[in-house]
Amino acid sequence: MLAVSLSVALLNTVPPTTPIVCIPARLHSSRLPRKLLLAESGQALLVHTCQAAAQAFGAQAVLVAVDASELGDVVTEAGFTAVMTSPDHQSGTDRIAEAVRDRPGAIIVNVQGDEPEIDPRHIRRLAQLLDEHPWAGMATLATPGDARDQDDANAVKVVLGHDDRALWFSRAGVVFDREQGCLMQQCFRHIGVYAYRREVLLGYRELPASDLETLERLEQLRAVQAGIGIACAVVADAPAGIDCRADYEAFLRRRGMA
Repeated sequence: MLAVSLSVALLNTVPPTTPIVCIPARLHSSRLPRKLLLAESGQALLVHTCQAAAQAFGAQAVLVAVDASELGDVVTEAGFTAVMTSPDHQSGTDRIAEAVRDRPGAIIVNVQGDEPEIDPRHIRRLAQLLDEHPWAGMATLATPGDARDQDDANAVKVVLGHDDRALWFSRAGVVFDREQGCLMQQCFRHIGVYAYRREVLLGYRELPASDLETLERLEQLRAVQAGIGIACAVVADAPAGIDCRADYEAFLRRRGMA
């Protein structure tokens, strides 16, 4: 039986000025089936992510948007709040928009469920960006890229303006030097974590998927095409997400469990 309702009161104790860290969690994954429930470390991968996220603003500020009772059960058994969402959402942003609709929090930070080593300082930095830049409806992070990223479609590139504004995102090389080709020194590798102002997040859900979002399979392009300002800070490194079995085994080794 799904226990997601048992810990809702925990989230309701969060002051309205405290950001909410919302983790969209899908049961099914094509490259590593049911990866969020992998528990060879002694607890589910999703719980590791919740624990890391809780270091930013406290466990009471963590909300997990699930699409299956199995996920909800492991979350609530670990002492965190879960809410059931539709299994039909096409993006994590759509999922968390449903999850936070009736819950407190002026700023919502989106952390992927397969990032058990997310740096809590990065989460706090995302919220800080929205405080620093009133023009921004969203915030995200990037890290310095290198030459190997230029032609790697899995490495999403972002070009920044002088005021921390994200100008464009693409899987292709987006800065071209006629003499030397595409130079990563002029753009950065995007890290797929976001913070949203509540009204922007709820409005985002009502926007139709954009043509460029669909073409590149980058949900942030929906916001760019709609004219939503995105602030982006550069950090030294990116968290190691879990996409495949090798990633999970490397995570276990870093924990001294393999």
